[in-house]
Parts: sequence; structure tokens; C-alpha cells
Amino acid sequence: MRVLIADDHELLRDTLELWFRQEDIDVTPAQDLDAALQLAGAGDPFDLILLDYGMPGMNGLDGLTRALEAGRGARVAVMSGIAPREVAEQALEMGAAGFLPKTLPAKSLVNAVRFMAMGEQYAPVDFMTAAPEAEVLNPLAEKLTPRELQMLEKLCDGLSNKEIARSLGIQEPTVKLHMKTLYRKIGAHNRTQAALIARDAGLF
Repeated sequence: MRVLIADDHELLRDTLELWFRQEDIDVTPAQDLDAALQLAGAGDPFDLILLDYGMPGMNGLDGLTRALEAGRGARVAVMSGIAPREVAEQALEMGAAGFLPKTLPAKSLVNAVRFMAMGEQYAPVDFMTAAPEAEVLNPLAEKLTPRELQMLEKLCDGLSNKEIARSLGIQEPTVKLHMKTLYRKIGAHNRTQAALIARDAGLF
């Protein structure tokens, strides 16, 4: 079985690759959507393509559509640590092979990958049937737009404005505007304080 994993977090990619290789699953990593699409279009088709919902190039579920078109028949699934159930439902309706919360245990994740590669559609029952209040990540996340959450996550990873702009495919002045709004919403005066507030709130 050949699986393409596209995620901009190197540690997560490496961890998933380790888990899958222990299960005799051949893994190819990619750090963003463009790299994933290039790999999907070269060589033998993959059995499954896993896309991180929040990585550069995805633009919500637009990246899913592009991957389904470029995958040459490969099944495509979406992973996320922050997307709500509505996103999962929409992805499945669009033809995704499944939706994988990043909180899934390793064994469950491997089983889900095998299940999807066999042609089935997967989403955790507890996630898809959770009460609305259970879907809220935390009060701080509720205050922010998806893009602002991305900014805050990159900030917590220690990236500069220039690095954030590059990773998200936007201009540095746009990052600065988002940061200004972000600081105001969470009550931070600088990057360090914003990172501390995010970590204290249990984000990232």
C-alpha cells in the first residue's frame, strides 16, 4: 500500500511515517499541497492521499477538490486538529475517502488508512455524533477566524512574519494586519504574550 502524507508539520509527518512503516505501509511525505499534487501526478498512483486541512495551499476544502482531480484515481482523505464536524461532513459529501481528527490513537489511524485504501469511507463515530458544544476547541479558538488560528499556530512554532507569509502563500503586510487583529482579539501586546496566551488556553 502506498500512502502520500501532506502536512506542514515535520514532526507529525515523521511520526505518521514511523507508524505506517511499522505496518508495512509505504509512505511518501509532502510539506504543502503543491508538493503533494506534484507527487500525486508522478510515478505510480497512490492508494491514499492524506491532506492536512490547515496546511499551505489548501484554502479550506479547495485543496481536496484539486487533489481529487490530480490524484489519478487515488482516494483522498482530510486530517485536522481544529476543523469542526461541519467541515468533515462537507469533505465526505465532496467525495473524500474520510476525515481523520489528529487526536486519533495510532492504531486507530492505521486501521482507518487501511479501511479507506480498500474503498470504504471513514469518519470516527464519536466525532461525527458529538453534541455541538463538544465540537468547540476552546473559548479562545472561538474568537478567531481559521486564518487567525493558522497565524497563531505559526507564531507558536516560532516563525517570523516573513516565514509565516511564505508558509501560507500570502504577503508579509497581510500577515502584519492579521497579527494586529489577532493581538486585539486575545488581549496580547506582542508575539511572546500571544504565544503564552495560546499555550495557557491549551492551543497548539
